[in-house]
Amino acid sequence: MICTTVPKAMHNSLWDTSNISYSGCATHVFLLIFFMGAEYFLLTVMCYDRYVSICKPLHYETLLGSRACAHMAATAWASAFLNALLQTVNTFPLPLCHGNALGQFFCEIPAILKLSCSHSKLREFGLLVFSICVAFCCFVFMVFSYVQIFRAVLRMPSEQGRHKAFSTCLPHLGVLSLFLSTGTFAHLKPPSMSSPSLDLALSVLYSVVPPALNPLIYSLRNQELKAAVRTMMTGCFQEH
Repeated sequence: MICTTVPKAMHNSLWDTSNISYSGCATHVFLLIFFMGAEYFLLTVMCYDRYVSICKPLHYETLLGSRACAHMAATAWASAFLNALLQTVNTFPLPLCHGNALGQFFCEIPAILKLSCSHSKLREFGLLVFSICVAFCCFVFMVFSYVQIFRAVLRMPSEQGRHKAFSTCLPHLGVLSLFLSTGTFAHLKPPSMSSPSLDLALSVLYSVVPPALNPLIYSLRNQELKAAVRTMMTGCFQEH
């Protein structure tokens, strides 16, 4: 997702421009929705992986073999592609009767819909509602899975086993929380809180920050990285 928004923003900054072509904007929207959807669906699949590995460890190979993992990953990517295609095709035929200046540093559907006064955009709103319902179902599944995971972990008699289980889940839970909290607040905040500067800051927050932090969060289980971070922090404290 970060490779969709940041390069164009860097290009605009370096060349002191804020223009984007119609086809470029459509491509931008498609790629943004595709990567966001793919990340969300893959996070859901990863949640199921954690659930099976902790709550049903004896059935892990049966439920999550290599073929099952390949099918779930393919379904996640295909669903994200279909959703992005439908959203893009339904949005860009709409006439723009409120100008063509977006209040963002990248193209996104809510900003484009604000520029349109066509009655056809009700169809796009319907598609957005459907996508939100699908996302909500995934969210309910993830909440249910983590409730079962934490119940299973707390019943473990071994402290070492609980620590290992939590260390498996916490990086995924951290990425998921960051992704959902920033994206949800950016798109579902009350209209009274909306302002161009706040919208821009939130767009940067949910489109740039979570992907940038993903490698760091997932690497926290790496012992060499932990040792390097510990050494760096110790050196900083000693200097001060």
